[in-house]
Amino acid sequence: MSGEQKMKAKGEQTKGKIKEAAGRLTGDERLEEEGRAEQAKGDARQAKEKTKDAFKH
Repeated sequence: MSGEQKMKAKGEQTKGKIKEAAGRLTGDERLEEEGRAEQAKGDARQAKEKTKDAFKH
């Protein structure tokens, strides 16, 4: 996994977790859902990069 893409994926996952937690604390369902979506985006990016790495070897 390239370093830049790995950092982007982790950043999206972390940012999503923070948004989800903030939404849960404040009762803001929209923010909570945005957080889950952002985490999913980070997960997808990470899975894509892992797949690329698997085919390189």
